[in-house]
Amino acid sequence: MSEVRVDKWLWAVRIFKTRSIATDACKKNRVSINGSAAKAARSVKVGDIVSVRKPPIEYSFRVLALLNNRVGAKLVPEYMENITPREQYDILELQRISGFVDRAKGLGRPTKKERRDLDQFSQDLPSGLDLFDWDEDWE
Repeated sequence: MSEVRVDKWLWAVRIFKTRSIATDACKKNRVSINGSAAKAARSVKVGDIVSVRKPPIEYSFRVLALLNNRVGAKLVPEYMENITPREQYDILELQRISGFVDRAKGLGRPTKKERRDLDQFSQDLPSGLDLFDWDEDWE
């Protein structure tokens, strides 16, 4: 075997959970071989550098051997070498630590800390202050 489809290889070495997800990544230009965008049917050869963009980082792998069928996780190092730069993993770690800090306003429920802060804020309001006078005539 001298060549294998890139989507099949990415699935076989467990970069993607299913082959259809690997194919979709190729269609969305998230996969490149040796620096150029790769369609799903493009062939990979031993020695190629396959880059996969999974936001927020881009993984890079060197093809060590080709295969058609999915292999167990323990066998993956025989078929590929992870050459992703350390800076990419630092970006991933930074995002993991930051948590929901960058969550856009209005998306999702408040975190437990945000809810406690809201409860504390509402308790700190002066009791005699009526923010909305509902008895007012709106005519």
